[in-house]
Amino acid sequence: MHVAVLGAGYAGLTLTRRLERELSPDATLTLVDASPNHLVQHELHRVIRRPELARGITVPLADAVDADVRVARVESVDPENGEVALSRGTLSYDVGAVCLGARTAFYGLDGVREHAIPLKRLAHAERIRREFFRATDHGDPQVVVGGAGLSGVQVAGELAELAREEGVDPEIVLVERLERVAPGFPPAFSRAVREALERKGVEVRAGETVRGADADRVDLASGELAYDVFVWTGGIRGADALGERPTVRSDLRLAPRTFGLGDAVRAVDADGEAVPASAQSAVREARTVAENVSRLVAHDREGGEFEPRLEPFTFDSPGWLVSVGDDAVAQVGSSVVTGRAATALKTTVGVGYLSSVGAVGNAIDLVSRELGRRR
Repeated sequence: MHVAVLGAGYAGLTLTRRLERELSPDATLTLVDASPNHLVQHELHRVIRRPELARGITVPLADAVDADVRVARVESVDPENGEVALSRGTLSYDVGAVCLGARTAFYGLDGVREHAIPLKRLAHAERIRREFFRATDHGDPQVVVGGAGLSGVQVAGELAELAREEGVDPEIVLVERLERVAPGFPPAFSRAVREALERKGVEVRAGETVRGADADRVDLASGELAYDVFVWTGGIRGADALGERPTVRSDLRLAPRTFGLGDAVRAVDADGEAVPASAQSAVREARTVAENVSRLVAHDREGGEFEPRLEPFTFDSPGWLVSVGDDAVAQVGSSVVTGRAATALKTTVGVGYLSSVGAVGNAIDLVSRELGRRR
């Protein structure tokens, strides 16, 4: 019995580690990813200001899992037949999970793909930092961040802190098409996030549409906006191997023996609610899929007559967290928390995740750096 997990982001790595504990010893488990390392994406923005953190948010897959790791790009997936085309060969499976994450969506906006910097890879964070410092050589830089989801908020906050540390006074403008920052989250959380940004000196333009860009200016519905650095976090699209992000229902299945989870899909939970694209969602979905993969494998091994009942996924978030430079905003239940309490909570969550994927050394390093920063 061969089980394949495609993608080693939050969903894929969490799923693989759980399956290692839950599958019977006679099952073979393979993890496929284009990189030999897992990137802790929710800490990526910090590398803009602290490039030395790159190592701490990079976890070698060989250290994190005992499964067979294949380093290859997934070119296409046939969920019905369990067939995968890779950049290096092919792969077939009996039960599989597609956890390929998502790519940056540019929505066909003229010039945006060519001129904006996304934030999906370490190289992107390093380029944002490099372009920011290049701009400071000519005075106070003009920075535009397109998209005020959590990634955009964190980039703007990090650049504001970097400017303070370097003694420059940039204009940092965060542009959002919808009427508030963090638009997919509760209103009280969004308000607190906007207030934290404005305390850092970030200008928030909500309800403002980006129509395109060239090498010097962003074309907004209200007029042109000059920039020295243009960052784009305006949305996500499906992985190339899947095309558009397919919708999965509460059993999280793309096909009878193939599951889809994380940002690779649009999930609707057992309550009929759309599941937000987030690390938290991906990790929680992985727990449900691990249980269901185990049930299918056990059924196939034992030759049961009836299809096993699968556990439905219900997303019930305990709250939300976002960094805004050295500050943070947290919502726990109906309460919104800022300042030291929120920052401590975010550090705790980060340490908990690193520990959960076996990166204990990285977790210890994160705590040490946070304690050093607060002194």
